[in-house]
Amino acid sequence: MLRIAIMAFVGALIGWVTNYLAIKLIFRPHDPWRIPLIGISIQGLIPKRRAEIASSIGKTIEEQLLSTEDIVNRLVQGQNKRDIIWAIKHRVLKVTRDKIPSLIPSAIREAIVKKLASILDTELETMFNTMVEDTLEKAIARVDIEKMVEDKINSLDIAELEGMILDIASRELKHIELLGGVLGFLIGIIQGLLLLIIA
Repeated sequence: MLRIAIMAFVGALIGWVTNYLAIKLIFRPHDPWRIPLIGISIQGLIPKRRAEIASSIGKTIEEQLLSTEDIVNRLVQGQNKRDIIWAIKHRVLKVTRDKIPSLIPSAIREAIVKKLASILDTELETMFNTMVEDTLEKAIARVDIEKMVEDKINSLDIAELEGMILDIASRELKHIELLGGVLGFLIGIIQGLLLLIIA
C-alpha cells in the first residue's frame, strides 16, 4: 500500500511539474538559448513566433471581428451622426451670424440665418450622407487595422506581452497544471496496482 501511495505521489509531482514547465516554455526563454556541442537553440513559442502570431491576430480581428468599414460606419450612424450634423449646422449658423456685416438691419440678418437654418435642416443630412459615402472608401483604404494590431503587438516588450496573456488566462493555466498533477496521481495508482497484480 505504501508503494502505491509513493507511486501516486511521484506521479502527481511529475504530472504537475511537466505541465508547469510546458506552460513556462510557451513564453520562456525570451531570447534564444544555444545549447553547446549539439548546436540547438531553445526559445519560448510566443517569443519565437511573435511576428507570425501578431500577423494572425491582426488578420483575424480585421476579417472576423472589427473591420475598418465597421468602425467608420459606427462613427457616422445613429446618435453620432445626429451629433455631427447638429454641430455642423450650429457652427455654420454661428459663422454666418458673425460674418454678416453689422450695417445690415438685424431683422434681415435673422431672416437670412433663419432661411439658412431651414435649408440646412432639409439638405444637411443628404449632404452628410454623400460626403460619408465619398470619403468612406478613402478612409478604408488608409486605415489598416490588421497592420495596426500587428505593429502594436510587435512593439510590446515580450515580458509585457507575457504578463497580458497570463492575466487573461492565469486561471485556465493553473487548472492545466493541477490536471497534470491529478492525471499523474491516477497513473501512479494504476502503475502501483499493476505492479501488485504482476508481483
